[in-house]
Amino acid sequence: MASECSSYKKYETRKRDPNPKTAALLVIDMQNLVTSMAKPILSNAITTINLCRQASIPVFFIRHCHKSPADYGMLGEWWNNRVVSDGTVESELIPDIERLSEPDEVVEKNTYSAFENTRLQELLAERGVEEVIITGVMTNMCCETTARAAFVKGYRVFFSTDATATADPELHEATLKNMASGFAYLVDCERLQQGLSGK
Repeated sequence: MASECSSYKKYETRKRDPNPKTAALLVIDMQNLVTSMAKPILSNAITTINLCRQASIPVFFIRHCHKSPADYGMLGEWWNNRVVSDGTVESELIPDIERLSEPDEVVEKNTYSAFENTRLQELLAERGVEEVIITGVMTNMCCETTARAAFVKGYRVFFSTDATATADPELHEATLKNMASGFAYLVDCERLQQGLSGK
């Protein structure tokens, strides 16, 4: 079951709008494997991508995949070696998301964090990025881990409440509360639209 859409206002502890000149959008793991989980937020994810494109904010599409058991790491143990293999239909971006991406915007990862053993930080540095906006699935795993990693690396983090989802609504809510408490400014599509348009 995918999470209900949640307003940023519920857990917000501080307010700030992303700076279009220094922000990047991360669209995490919107892949065929999790279509049922992603479907309820697909419209909001697409809206967020379009808002960022209109504001000239770079967009990166994070794709989780494994090339061999050598790169399973702890995920192999934790998930009994049921991981998403590269080259499978399940590993590909959801078609509605894929058509919005360019090949050089796709970053492959093989663990929860989009920064671990990837070229993401290099790509962000090339564009002078100081802030990241987090969207995608799963709220409490790859989205949360990437948000925490970004914060620790010195990025200002914005975490979407209505363009992230997970299998358990309680875990979604717990992550939002935790993000607002110590790691990220919460936003939703409406807040982003207002903030990016300067209203």
